[in-house]
Amino acid sequence: MTADRSLAALARFCGVFDRFLDLEGVMRPTSPDTQRALLRANGLDVGSDAAVRDTLAALQAEQEERLIPQEIVVTCDTPNVLRCEGEVDWHLTLEETTRPFARGTIDGEIALPPLPAGVHHLHIQSGKRRQTTTVISAPARTPSLQESAGKEHCWGVVAPLYGLQSRRNAGLGDFEDLAQLAEGLGAQGAGFLGINPVHALGWAAQDTISPYSPSHRGFLNTAHIALDRLAGLPDAGSPVRAEGALIDYAAHSQAHRAALRTAFDRFQKSASDAEKEALTRFTQEGGAALETFALFEDLSTRLGQDWRHWPEEKRTPEAARASGAASETGFHLWLQWVADHQLQEAQRRARKGGMALGLYLDLAVGARLDGAEAWAAADTLAQGVSLGAPPDHLSPAGQNWQLAAYAPLKLAARNYQPLRQVLRQVLRHCGVLRIDHALGLNRSYWIPEDGSPGGYIRQPFQSLMALIAIEAQRAGAVIVGEDLGLVPDGFRDTMAAKGFYGYTVLQYEKTKAGRFRKAQDLRPQSLACFGTHDTPTIRGFWTGCDIEWWHRLDWIDDAGKGKAQEERKAEKADLLGVPDAQLTQRDASDLRDKVHGDLAQGPAALVAVQLDDVLEVEEAQNLPGTIDAHPNWRRKIPVDVQEIATQDVMKKTAQIMADAGRSGLKVKTRKEFP
Repeated sequence: MTADRSLAALARFCGVFDRFLDLEGVMRPTSPDTQRALLRANGLDVGSDAAVRDTLAALQAEQEERLIPQEIVVTCDTPNVLRCEGEVDWHLTLEETTRPFARGTIDGEIALPPLPAGVHHLHIQSGKRRQTTTVISAPARTPSLQESAGKEHCWGVVAPLYGLQSRRNAGLGDFEDLAQLAEGLGAQGAGFLGINPVHALGWAAQDTISPYSPSHRGFLNTAHIALDRLAGLPDAGSPVRAEGALIDYAAHSQAHRAALRTAFDRFQKSASDAEKEALTRFTQEGGAALETFALFEDLSTRLGQDWRHWPEEKRTPEAARASGAASETGFHLWLQWVADHQLQEAQRRARKGGMALGLYLDLAVGARLDGAEAWAAADTLAQGVSLGAPPDHLSPAGQNWQLAAYAPLKLAARNYQPLRQVLRQVLRHCGVLRIDHALGLNRSYWIPEDGSPGGYIRQPFQSLMALIAIEAQRAGAVIVGEDLGLVPDGFRDTMAAKGFYGYTVLQYEKTKAGRFRKAQDLRPQSLACFGTHDTPTIRGFWTGCDIEWWHRLDWIDDAGKGKAQEERKAEKADLLGVPDAQLTQRDASDLRDKVHGDLAQGPAALVAVQLDDVLEVEEAQNLPGTIDAHPNWRRKIPVDVQEIATQDVMKKTAQIMADAGRSGLKVKTRKEFP
């Protein structure tokens, strides 16, 4: 076998795609340099042609020696039969135990008894051969809307938490704003309130503001702590409220952090025994993962936010603990306790306020390469690559997210523990979880740091869905998989069969003829919406604000702008169901009500409306492919939290949903709303 054929065979064996279809429908081959980079990222030796051949031979030999696959997925709480080569002695141990749960001697089939949900281990011996198989025992499906909320259809509002304004916050939306908005919207019949990710961005990473570039997805962004709601310290007070249409993150951070330190000092001096005991319980329940995160936060304030530049003795949690020198881990443990308590309280108040599901949280696709999650689980990460996306409709130039990627082989060797910890934490206080870029459960686009082109690598799809099902079932939460973009055949059907709800964005739902798909033809098992934080708002769509930005940034020329504007005119008429000539008689509010009404009457189980659309905001929250050229993640909601739910436009939207049977509101006549 030639060197190139050996490399291609090894890449294929390890799940590296040899080609992929791009946005224009062109098949892009994966170069040998990319193959090597992606294999190296998985911890495989491909330093020479001989090493490639040896690595391939070793992996093939190991596979041939297997009596049973190295990893299997079974349905929990039901008997399962596994086929096995030859006569073997076997015993199974449940996760975190060593005592056999079941055992036997068989020839051909292993009859497993009903297993609890979890990641277990099957130990097999045949003669001198001893092997271990990971058994992921999971529910057949994630919870349905009916199981979680007691209804088949509901609606909710999606809003940027950071942009919420109130008379009591300090310029950045906080968890008390979240609770109050949820209560108000619940009274209007909304079943959920969705927000951007609230993952920890990192105490030392003061310049990071994107909620999709977290330091650690398993812990919370303490910038959202409501100072005047601190447990036991109701008089802690808030800094002076910041004015302006855009968030001043630097000013907020300086004042907010100073107030948090003052509050922590007061807690240490005057907290009640009950509060101290609650913090101790929280720390114990958080275990090693929480302590490791607090250690990172502490070290990063003195050594810098990027752990890859720390002294050698601090580059792993184990080495850092051995070398000592931790000084403020208690402060960061306390911060997480406070944030967790406030988010829990927001979910409690959302449900008590009438929301069937409560909070709808967002799981980012990955964590930053320089952050706490990557530091804590460095042995499971793909080295020398970052997550991204090839050119698509969101960003024609492609995207490099500078996020860490878990290496399939390495993560499996750790029984998926780092990922399971993240899932378990983010599901603690929500009724719905949206998984950003769910395509990454099936395949990930890795961009090598050595300059090689990016390429796709296959992920353990069935295993990852099973792990999500385990945690979702424990939390009783509905799972929405953001399945936009170029997805492989059968991907959405496979997700749906496992109980996942799809993500249907009307702006992207078009027929082959270029017309918008009718709302009644959208997927029933999905969350349907007009747009997302990455797309134009309804008013921005109406005015062509996004087209103006693309032209301003030289992504399209004058001719491209004119063509896009003509296409937009046809799109608006299509959505409204009127001839082009009648567009002058309509405005963005007409489009908003028509779109929301169509979605409400459609079959989609969940319908989400953007707060920006209800309030007729023009600018999008984010323009993919930009950092500072567009005011990403900085724009404030123009109406105070206390007033949003009682706005006539919000009542009108709620009535549209009630008319469609999506809430428990008493139906009123539309004449009551302007």
